[in-house]
Amino acid sequence: MIRSELVELLVRQNPHLRVQEADRIVATILDSIVDQLASGGRVELRGFGAFSTRDREAREGRNPRTGETVAVAAKRVPHFKPGKELRLRLNA
Repeated sequence: MIRSELVELLVRQNPHLRVQEADRIVATILDSIVDQLASGGRVELRGFGAFSTRDREAREGRNPRTGETVAVAAKRVPHFKPGKELRLRLNA
């Protein structure tokens, strides 16, 4: 499912919402999650899962085309841990 499909579904399930309002709702939720993760926080959606960040150490990688060694900087990456209810529904 892509963002536009999510907005469409939200409008279908809530006929009193206009497409622009539903798009604003989805954007607000996604922006809030991104802002929280960017500030080093964690976002937990009960029954769905938890978003957090993990630190990756600096390392040396290789350019696949030339085989040349390249320095890869340390960085933070997003991490998702599915909740129990999501895992149960996927494996039912």
